[in-house]
Amino acid sequence: MPNISEIGRNMPASPIRKLVPYAEAALAKGTTVYHLNIGQPDIQTPEVVLEKMAHLNLKVIAYSHSAGFASYREGLAKYYAGFGISVTADDMMITTGGSEALLIGMNTCFNPGDEIIVPEPFYANYNGFATACGLKVVPVTARIDNGFALPPIEAFEKRITDRTRGILICNPGNPTGYLYSKAEMETLRDMVKANDLFLFADEVYREFCYDGATHHSAMLLKGIENHVVLVDSVSKRYSMCGARVGALISRNKAVMATALKFGQARLSPPTFGQIAGEAALATPDRYFTEVQAEYVKRRNILVEGLNRIEGVICPKPSGAFYAMAQLPVDSAEKFCQWLLESFSWENQTVMLAPAAGFYASQGPGNQQVRIAYVLHQDALKKAIRCLEEALKAYPGSLQANAVARARS
Repeated sequence: MPNISEIGRNMPASPIRKLVPYAEAALAKGTTVYHLNIGQPDIQTPEVVLEKMAHLNLKVIAYSHSAGFASYREGLAKYYAGFGISVTADDMMITTGGSEALLIGMNTCFNPGDEIIVPEPFYANYNGFATACGLKVVPVTARIDNGFALPPIEAFEKRITDRTRGILICNPGNPTGYLYSKAEMETLRDMVKANDLFLFADEVYREFCYDGATHHSAMLLKGIENHVVLVDSVSKRYSMCGARVGALISRNKAVMATALKFGQARLSPPTFGQIAGEAALATPDRYFTEVQAEYVKRRNILVEGLNRIEGVICPKPSGAFYAMAQLPVDSAEKFCQWLLESFSWENQTVMLAPAAGFYASQGPGNQQVRIAYVLHQDALKKAIRCLEEALKAYPGSLQANAVARARS
């Protein structure tokens, strides 16, 4: 039998999706499962998109330009202008989700064996994208005790080698919800400029910043215009994850010309997704005002509820719709599987994402989970109560075992 490729063997399984069989088994038994493991919001897609898709009158579903429909790219340029970001339609390529933008961007800017520094915990699929491109992820670990702030510059400098070619950030962050300050972004700018690196900025959660916080885009950093590669997506912004449309954006002409060759190799991005994405540009501001207000309520329910549980630590995120929590358990991986396989409270259980898969380092995430507050408020309250009861019952609960030892 032929051998599987080395890249295939090294490709990591998704920590977000690998517990799906256990969730399906729980559902088959009639257990209600609160899916807090994945960023699939229950927020309605904007009405302008639904109307557009419902009344399409296409006779042929044709290819677009490999860079995407010109009208969509021109519309996106106006969208970015609303954030003070000056780009043209030629500075961007529409992709099959933000995932393809990252893959094409990495293949464009890096060689196999190159290194990219990434603050961890990070979006788990960064590991997979880097593996597919032969790129080595070099982590710089952020800490839960300071809310996952950007690690000090010295931590980055220690990891820069002659193979380092870039830095990758997600802002606001998935999985932490951390929002980088202007000072932190300027620190990254100085490091990128001093070491002649690319700065990949995943900004798909740009609209979701809370408590009066401001998003500082990498595209606004002065002096590194040709170093910045922006990754974007419609999935979370408009709650239309299934559209599978994103964008790769850079003012670096060589980057965009090279990326287009990869775009031509896959022919074109999805036609229906682009139509939906272009329609979404007409989404009224009140949509985001309402969605932000809803996410703040959900965040507060989740974070306050978790921090009331003995032994649980959960910093309050400033953006996106994720939170990282440290649990008093022997292993988050075992606990998350046990929740689905062996536990229910009032015929309910919770699906979480073990955090180890959001780290490249071994160890920091072993007792942490990522939680997506993408369900309605009542479901979140029930999920928190369910989690509280689970931590009391879990055989590997550190709190329960400590009480038992004290009584013996």
